[in-house]
Amino acid sequence: MAQIKANGVALEYDVTGPADGVPLLLIMGFGAQMTSWTPRFTAALAEAGYRVIRFDNRDVGLSQRFTGTPAAKDVAAAVAAGRTPDVPYVLTDMAADAAGLLDALGIESAHIAGASMGGMIAQLVALDHPKKARSLISIFSTTGDYALPKSSPEAQAALLTQPASSARADVVAHAVKNRRVYASTRWPYDEANVAALAGAGYDRAYYPEGSVRQYAAILASPPRTERLKSLSLPALVLHGTADTLIPWQAGAHTAACIPGSEFVLIDGWGHDIPVPGVAMITDYMTGFLRRAEAARERPAAAA
Repeated sequence: MAQIKANGVALEYDVTGPADGVPLLLIMGFGAQMTSWTPRFTAALAEAGYRVIRFDNRDVGLSQRFTGTPAAKDVAAAVAAGRTPDVPYVLTDMAADAAGLLDALGIESAHIAGASMGGMIAQLVALDHPKKARSLISIFSTTGDYALPKSSPEAQAALLTQPASSARADVVAHAVKNRRVYASTRWPYDEANVAALAGAGYDRAYYPEGSVRQYAAILASPPRTERLKSLSLPALVLHGTADTLIPWQAGAHTAACIPGSEFVLIDGWGHDIPVPGVAMITDYMTGFLRRAEAARERPAAAA
């Protein structure tokens, strides 16, 4: 892992796979470090021939930290009143970070994949920086449309409640208990694996203050419903029927907004990427990426 300046922000990043592989940028979700894209997940994509780029979003992991503590209720009230919320940054800034990372690495364009909040950011990379995006993969994410079904109360509480203390044991126990609420039902919930990932994340960089600002960025960012209708790139939307945090209807809506997109709804998949599901999820991704690359090559061959 290394650090680089992108869009004026210091970002921690990692590259896996062949140096001459087709670039694939992975963008992780709310409060999650790039290591949430697990070695098994990234290895599956690298072994398929892709140059896989992961990074810590601003305000999480080892990337640059910001200041300010916006209250979610104040941000929501400002949005409801049609005012511009007072927040340190919004999702378009985070999309500019992602595009800037590709520039800093000398990568002209890449396939852009994001999970949850990362899917929102990936959508904005495709919208705001179209020359950087070869394709878009939106994973259990949303357009942000206000009419869409909301998180279940239990899932919302699981996402936003805090551990009993900042001690490692409390943070890990909190993660194990709460991630179960929006986990997949298709596969058994693996407490040991969730605990191991949560513990590794704590040891690498425990910084809950950044999550407050990231949540404010989500609340302060307008829906992408109408803008997504203008996209003209290959797009894949993956979602699961067991997702109680971002219900599957949000994925269906995302796909409906993007002309020609592919929508895959997986029975029993929740808001997680469990080990038994990695092969299936990455198979969907690599199949789509091969089709997207083939579509890029056809116009070049015709010319």
